[in-house]
Amino acid sequence: MENFRKVRTSEEEIPLPFPDLPPDVVEMKVKEGSKIRNLMNFAMAQMELKGSRQIVFSGCGRAVTKTITCVEIMKRKLGGLHQVTKVRYKTLLEVWENQDPLPSGPAQNLTVHKNVPSICILLSRDPLDPNQTGYQPPEPRPGLGGQLSEAKETSSSSSKGLKRPLPPPHEELLTKKLQVEAPHSPRGSGTTDHQPDCCS
Repeated sequence: MENFRKVRTSEEEIPLPFPDLPPDVVEMKVKEGSKIRNLMNFAMAQMELKGSRQIVFSGCGRAVTKTITCVEIMKRKLGGLHQVTKVRYKTLLEVWENQDPLPSGPAQNLTVHKNVPSICILLSRDPLDPNQTGYQPPEPRPGLGGQLSEAKETSSSSSKGLKRPLPPPHEELLTKKLQVEAPHSPRGSGTTDHQPDCCS
């Protein structure tokens, strides 16, 4: 393959793995060389300015990581987005051209079929079916959600502390008496007379 150069790459066109999508849903096809800033500017304009309710990010091969990064940025900026993630495989068609063709050598062009992992992530302002595979509920806001959860934990821990039953007074006194007398019992004479009836 040292004499061949990749001249073209095309993806297999397969439908999105989400049922009941509106026909005008925005699909962000993330490529390996895509700029995250350009992708996010367009996606945010669709969701905020044009009022789109749903958007799909898709990428395959080396673009999978960049696709996930775009989704996390959008979730952090907008908040309250329902998410469904689907992972599958896509077929890439790579065309390689022979740079040094010989009359009796290999063919001029080679077509290589590659199966690569692909990810499709649906973000929606509207609620989605929580029972479907890959569903993630909206994440709470960092400021308000964290304060509410901390307040709940504090109130629950304090209420648990108040509901904890106290030991009866006579048991507590008996335990303290045993702890005080136990170290002195083996030293002096006649200390066995002071041991409680339960220990004799």
